[in-house]
Amino acid sequence: MVEFLLSSDAIMALLTLTFLEIVLGIDNIIFISIAANKLSVDKRRKVTNIGLLFAMLQRLILLGFASFLVSLKDPFYFIDWSWFYIAVSWQSLILFFGGIFLIYKSTSEIHEKIELPSHDELELKGKKINTLSKAIVQIMIIDFIFSIDSILTAVGMTNGLHENHNYNLVLMMIAVIISIVIMILFANGIREFIDKHPSIQILGLAFLILIGFMLITEAAHLSQTEFFDKSVGAIPKGYLYFAIAFSLLIEFINFKVQKRSEKSS
Repeated sequence: MVEFLLSSDAIMALLTLTFLEIVLGIDNIIFISIAANKLSVDKRRKVTNIGLLFAMLQRLILLGFASFLVSLKDPFYFIDWSWFYIAVSWQSLILFFGGIFLIYKSTSEIHEKIELPSHDELELKGKKINTLSKAIVQIMIIDFIFSIDSILTAVGMTNGLHENHNYNLVLMMIAVIISIVIMILFANGIREFIDKHPSIQILGLAFLILIGFMLITEAAHLSQTEFFDKSVGAIPKGYLYFAIAFSLLIEFINFKVQKRSEKSS
């Protein structure tokens, strides 16, 4: 286990996944803050921390369930036509529909943030939350909604790293715990940074589209899909790491250029 966690693949997956979990958690922090701000000042920080801890607990439980489903690799249904072959397993189904969900969710989120940036916030602000218990219930519902794409991202980033799915599960759980701890400690700073640089969140959502596409191709590969006697290959995760690192490097250079232009003006 320790040898796997210290391997280069596991470290790269951990760093990338932790970054994505934090970026994906920004909306969660915003919605938790809106719910908390309806309470008295002395209860706001307590509710925010409780909300993030609930988010971590829900993610860990869902990770265990998703990891179990992904471990079911034995095919239970076969399609064998002259031009098409597939051996369907629960693993391939979870990855396939998870990939479709990530692509749909990311695309709709990008559209909403550009066209209707305050739609969800205004909807939540309109709800009456005047007690601690109501705020916690509302936050738990919010956490569950935001947990789905977080879990699918974790599965996509770690699937296939090790043949023992329990090792991958531990790696996912470590990334989730680290990201939640960082958000608890630096929630305000992270939120302010994203407010100043909203392109980071758009970039994170764009990464989810890549991960969604990778999940679909991996599902096809693991189910031994063949079109006209041509099998579908899996996309190496190194390509994904390079794309994310390169995009972040360009974004960092863009920050520097903007700061210099602001100083000169």
